[in-house]
Amino acid sequence: MYVVIMGCGRVGAALSAGLERLGHEVAIIDRNRQAFRRLGPDFRGKQVVGEGYHREVLVEAGVERADAFAAVSSGDNSNIISARVARETFGVERVVARIYDAKRAAVYERLGIPTVATVPWTTDRFLRMLLPDGVASAWRDPTGTVAILPLPMHEEWVGHPVSELEAAAGCRVAFIVRFGTGILPGPDTVVQAEDTVYVAAVSGTVSDVTAAAAAAPQEG
Repeated sequence: MYVVIMGCGRVGAALSAGLERLGHEVAIIDRNRQAFRRLGPDFRGKQVVGEGYHREVLVEAGVERADAFAAVSSGDNSNIISARVARETFGVERVVARIYDAKRAAVYERLGIPTVATVPWTTDRFLRMLLPDGVASAWRDPTGTVAILPLPMHEEWVGHPVSELEAAAGCRVAFIVRFGTGILPGPDTVVQAEDTVYVAAVSGTVSDVTAAAAAAPQEG
């Protein structure tokens, strides 16, 4: 693949190095020529000085033949503008932008620009390290409002339909991993031994959801 990266900070430099290690061709843009010193002497890609949302700068970086574009500068506005230009003007199929403001990230997702919302993502990583296994989420939406998490359950939930689990825990069963294969459950799908059940829940209710699932189901 040919990948254009806008922003040669720590993330841009590390992303460039990772892509080159995997055999991909990289061009990187930054308005500060000194930023390219982060790339190291082994970098083989193209270095372009300029604003990553300017058409002529993108053309110099080879965006017209790019397979992917990543905007990872320190500015939300610069990232989203350059990502939209790459997508809408040059037709790059794989485009992603780093966004610090989670509310903005949600808006841009609705506009069709995939984002990495730095604050919710970092928060979730800390939660994974601080909380007991199985409690931290596997995914959160860009605003951090909805979480998908693997749900630790009391063994007596085996044999009960997922609709009962949803009603008791106040969540929605998103999917089940059964014998290594993901399945989309219906309301009559029954929990089996060794299932890993992933549920969607509002972030503020995760503790209540996990507590309810950890208790034995109430008969009747």
